[in-house]
Amino acid sequence: MSLISMKFLLFVIVAAVGYYWIPKKYQWIWLLLFSYIYYVSGGLKVTCFLAFTTITTWFAGMRLEVITQAEQDKTKRKRRKKQILVLTLLLNFGVLAVLKYTNFAITTYNLISGASYRELSLLLPLGISFYTFQSMGYLLDVYWDRTKAEHNLFRFALFVSFFPQILQGPIGRFSRLGEQLYASHRFDLQKAERSLLRILWGYFKKMVIADNAVIFVNAIFGEPERYSGLGIIAVLAYSIQLYCDFSGGMDVVIGIAGLFGIQMDENFKRPYFAISITDFWHRWHITLGTWMKDYVFYPVSLSGWMKHFSKFAKKVFGKQTGRTLPICLANLIVFLVVGIWHGAAWKFIVYGLYNGMIIAFSGLMAPRYRKWKQALHISDNNPGFHLFQILRTFVLVNISWFFDRADDVGTALRMMKYAVTRFDLSQLLTVQIGEASGTAYTLIFLIVIVAGCLVVFLISLLQEHGRDLDGFYDRQHWLVKCMLFAGLFLLLPALGQPSGEAGGFIYAQF
Repeated sequence: MSLISMKFLLFVIVAAVGYYWIPKKYQWIWLLLFSYIYYVSGGLKVTCFLAFTTITTWFAGMRLEVITQAEQDKTKRKRRKKQILVLTLLLNFGVLAVLKYTNFAITTYNLISGASYRELSLLLPLGISFYTFQSMGYLLDVYWDRTKAEHNLFRFALFVSFFPQILQGPIGRFSRLGEQLYASHRFDLQKAERSLLRILWGYFKKMVIADNAVIFVNAIFGEPERYSGLGIIAVLAYSIQLYCDFSGGMDVVIGIAGLFGIQMDENFKRPYFAISITDFWHRWHITLGTWMKDYVFYPVSLSGWMKHFSKFAKKVFGKQTGRTLPICLANLIVFLVVGIWHGAAWKFIVYGLYNGMIIAFSGLMAPRYRKWKQALHISDNNPGFHLFQILRTFVLVNISWFFDRADDVGTALRMMKYAVTRFDLSQLLTVQIGEASGTAYTLIFLIVIVAGCLVVFLISLLQEHGRDLDGFYDRQHWLVKCMLFAGLFLLLPALGQPSGEAGGFIYAQF
């Protein structure tokens, strides 16, 4: 059930109306029921995997709590808890790895060995990456005594399966999301208005901007030799498509959750205003970044073998570099995992390592950067330098998008080369748009994309400077609010992409 289908919208309306109509003590049960109806609509077989993760994680969390309370011997307690944790992590990440990466392993083995093993026909459950990461985050929090285990299996099942977020996040934390899901909620007209406006805003970014940009993305990345002069245009269009698709999806998800009185974690914070790759990842897919920081970066950087490496590095390279190298290595490991999480292909591994190496290199060079800025009398508060940092980061990010979108690493490198050596803007007028092509069609779609991006940029700029747009909306006359809703609602079908290339949200495939 696609998030942009009329069937889904009717599903949300029925769920929301019933949620406030039934007695409040049953509201969480109502959400659980609709969450499983939504997931079962994708197939009964995939629901078995969701149930497996839910049951094993809940049982493991309960066992961890029992061991913590009952086992007096500290050494035995630690060993038994670790056994439960490792077994559950292996089971759930093992299922994810087998379903998502088996064919990648077969293809890679064939490439290296010259064998010709056929790929397997494996079922990939909807949202398995998201609900697995969210569930394992909960388990690790219970293991580290950061949160108490949920005793009610069905309440925990709601945390894992909450339908607005299950396909594309955000990756929730039990400490922030759990109590909201189980609490009673009264209907709040102001919150409902804001939520509906955010849903429409998300659809605007998806349907008007992303789904129009995808025309150029699919055409140029699909035939890089034919459109060899448009590499720069291709990656800029993909940058627009990916941001408006993913952040638009988050707006829809967060808005729908808001209709039920539930405030989800923000997943984007104007990432194209970032001044470094590190800053970019603090603003882009925020919940994945914080998950990686809490459950990969810190455990790796504080591990025993990393402490030994740190001592070795200090002896060989000196105290300053020795302190930085372990952090750089931990970042490389984190972004290797990020790359693998994005997909089963070498291009995603290269994409992850590219980001990790830039962050690691920046960490190593930070002392020299500070000295160079002092020598050149450059202040971080200088508007010109700030703009330079934003543009530099934007270029580095767009280089990474070549690896993310191209068919393979070789195609990505070739398109980057063409972007410099064969740039030819006139080819833009020949891009095939559905069954038609030519100047008139191209200009219309370009105007829609540019105008939409300008609207998003202006709103993002206001937010970046701390303007309270929600408060501004609340202060408007009801007639102005109605006009805003009507305008957004009418723009969606009027400017939406008609060529048939648009699909569901990109990250709903994870």
